[in-house]
Amino acid sequence: MQPTTEEIFAALRTCRDPEIPVNLVDLGLVYGVDVGPSQPEGAEVCVRLTLTSPGCPMSRSIVAEIQRKLQIVPGVRTVRTEIVWEPAWHPGLISAEGRRQLQLAS
Repeated sequence: MQPTTEEIFAALRTCRDPEIPVNLVDLGLVYGVDVGPSQPEGAEVCVRLTLTSPGCPMSRSIVAEIQRKLQIVPGVRTVRTEIVWEPAWHPGLISAEGRRQLQLAS
């Protein structure tokens, strides 16, 4: 069974930045998800994300949480994470829901 992009994003919404109480998707850190073709063992999922800063001390923790949460999605065989820096993250990438959770003005 091939996992859908929607299922992957739903799982990513359960991953939180350890320093900011908002999930990675609503924080605007996830730039894209690719679900490879399903093999008998499952599909490979690649998550492209950025961090709030290049020196983020929680990067390993964030990647490990992504790995843990996506490995339990039915049909996922392997998870790759690719940290990218372009475009650079900025607060304008936070979703309306993330802004609400952070109590930021729209």
